[in-house]
Amino acid sequence: MKANITVKIGISVGDLNGIGCEVALKTFLDSRMLSNCTPVFFASNKTMSSQISELNLDIKFHGIKDLSRIEAGKINVYQAFDTEFDLVFGQNTPEAGKLAVASLEAATKALKEGQIDALVTAPINKSNIQSETFSFPGHTDYLAKELEAEALMFMVADRLRVGLLTDHIAVSKVSDAITTKLIRSKVATMMKSLREDFGIIRPKIALLGINPHSGDNGTIGEEDEKIMKPAVAELFEEGHLVFGPYAADGFFGSNSYTQFDAILAAYHDQGLVPFKTLSFGKGVNYTAGLSKVRTSPDHGTAYEIAGKGIADESSFKEAVFTAVDVFRSRQDYAEMSSDVLKVQERKEKRRQKFV
Repeated sequence: MKANITVKIGISVGDLNGIGCEVALKTFLDSRMLSNCTPVFFASNKTMSSQISELNLDIKFHGIKDLSRIEAGKINVYQAFDTEFDLVFGQNTPEAGKLAVASLEAATKALKEGQIDALVTAPINKSNIQSETFSFPGHTDYLAKELEAEALMFMVADRLRVGLLTDHIAVSKVSDAITTKLIRSKVATMMKSLREDFGIIRPKIALLGINPHSGDNGTIGEEDEKIMKPAVAELFEEGHLVFGPYAADGFFGSNSYTQFDAILAAYHDQGLVPFKTLSFGKGVNYTAGLSKVRTSPDHGTAYEIAGKGIADESSFKEAVFTAVDVFRSRQDYAEMSSDVLKVQERKEKRRQKFV
């Protein structure tokens, strides 16, 4: 897509009792953002008006009931639900969970149908969204199912990129979940994303070990020796720049992470603790491997400060920037790939003339 054509960014509003709407709305207080993309909030006029009033924000929006009526240069609010909602900042309520799911489902439908170009999700509460019809631990798992993909939770901030082999599972289940097949699948997804989404032609990836000190040659667990090392060796022999497994503590402490385009951590906290320590407020949760673009800020609902008007929108703004950049990067990659195919077709036709 050409740079002067605005990208339609769908925004699922997350838990309305948290800080999601606040950081999303604050992001577009800067009118320059509207020259870069067109935001579409999936909520309702009433809920958005309530948020704006309670937070004392000077914002006007364009309410629509048909996504064909999206207007560039304006903050659009699509009527994703019409349920009455009593806003109670800082409270974990079932009603907030239901509307968070309704917003996400409507935004995902629009994403799948091409009515929006990318999706930025505001934070949800993983406990109040659970129901008989929605039983996913988070956005990543839901979107992977809806878009029928092998998704990868990929945290990005400038040149620091951390992906997860396993994400929202109990620590006690991590070692059983990690297999050679999983490692190969996640590495493939990460490499594809680095090439197509971030423009890195020949990515260099580091894998972190499962156990402390990567098992110390089997002294502290055998998983690294039996699973991680053989998988890395196979990938390297196939010509991929994949290295490890590295001990996580020394890897980040010695700044070794700066020598790689991306890091694949074994489990959630192993990757996210150093990532957020190094980049909190600037980090973005990007879901690699999907046919569509989805990003999110690197924080949660933050009930403790909800409604106080002090939430920092930096991470949400970065999530919007990343969504726009990745969408355009994919367009550029597709165009370049298409040109290569056309050149190959022309060469083949010329060759056939002499056969």
